Amino acid sequence: MDVLPLISFLPFTFHELHRTGNLTSVSEFFLQGFSDDPELQPLLFTLFLSMYLVTMLGNLLIILAVTSDPHLHTPMYFFLSNLSLADIGFTSTTVPKMIVNIQTHGRVISYAGCLTQMSIFILFGCMDGMLLSVMSYDRFVAICHPLHYTVIMNPHLCCSLVLVSFFGSLMDSQVHNLIMLQLTCFKDVEISNFFCDPSLLLKLACSDIFTKNIVIYFIGAIFAFLPFSGIFYSYYKILSSISRVPSSGGRYKAFSTCGSHLAVVCLFYGTGLGVYLSSAISQSPRKDAVASVVYTVVTPMLNPFIYSLRNRDFKRAFSQIQLRTWQPI
Repeated sequence: MDVLPLISFLPFTFHELHRTGNLTSVSEFFLQGFSDDPELQPLLFTLFLSMYLVTMLGNLLIILAVTSDPHLHTPMYFFLSNLSLADIGFTSTTVPKMIVNIQTHGRVISYAGCLTQMSIFILFGCMDGMLLSVMSYDRFVAICHPLHYTVIMNPHLCCSLVLVSFFGSLMDSQVHNLIMLQLTCFKDVEISNFFCDPSLLLKLACSDIFTKNIVIYFIGAIFAFLPFSGIFYSYYKILSSISRVPSSGGRYKAFSTCGSHLAVVCLFYGTGLGVYLSSAISQSPRKDAVASVVYTVVTPMLNPFIYSLRNRDFKRAFSQIQLRTWQPI
C-alpha cells in the first residue's frame, strides 16, 4: 500500500522523522481549540465574534473620547487610552484567528504564524501589566503629592513611561521568540489551546529545555514581578496617605479616584494567576483553554466598562460624541 497519499492529509509537514518519532522540522502546528462538535461551532462563532466586537467597540470609544475631549487630556486618561490600545492588540492577536478557525473548521497555523502570534501576544500582554503599573504610579502622585502632580506628571514623563513600557515589552517578546527559534525538534504538533501559548510550545520540544525554562522564568519574573511590585508599593503608600485623612468623606473621595484602576488590576492579575494555576493543576486541555479565554478575551472586554460606567468625565465625553454624531451637517 502506498503511504505517500496518507502523509499529505497529516496536519503538519516535516523533513525527517527520528526513530523515536520526533519531528526534526515542523512547518505547521495544529491548534486544538475548544470543541470538535459540529453543533457547537455556530454557538462558539457567535459568542466569540460578539465578545470581540464589544471589546473593539468599547476600547475604541475610550480612545475616541480621550482624544476628542480636552477635559480628558490628563495623564490618567492618556495612560488609559494607551491601555485600551494595548487591549485591542492583545485581543486581536488571538481572537480573529480563532473565529476564522471556527468558521472554516480549520485548526492549522504555520510555524512562522505561530511564532509571530506568540511574540505579539507577549508584547501586548506584558505592556498591559507595565501600563497598569504606570497608572498606579500616576494615582500615587495624584493622592500623595497633589500639589506637585502637574509638575511631576508632565507630558515628557508621561510619554517616556509609555515608551519604556513598549520597549520593555518588546524586549520580553523578542527574548521568548529567540528561545523558540532555537527549538529544532518537537514531539508533537498539536497545541492544546486556541492560540500559540509559549509554555505549551516548550512542552512540545523534545530537546533539553531546562536552560530555556530558567531564562524564561527569569525574564517572566522581571516583567511580571517588577510591575506588580510597583503597583503594590503605590497602593501601600496610597492607603497610608488616605488613612491619615480625618473625615470619612475625604477618604472615600480620595480612594474613589483609583477604585476603577484597582478593579482592573485585580481582574488582570487574578485571571492571569487563575490561568497559571489551572494549567498547573488541571489535566484537561479544554479547561485550560476556557481559563485562557477569561484572561485573553473577557478581561480586555470588561476594562472599558469598569472605567466608564461610573465615570462622569467619560459620560460627558460620550454625550458630546453622540451629539456631534447626530448633529445635522
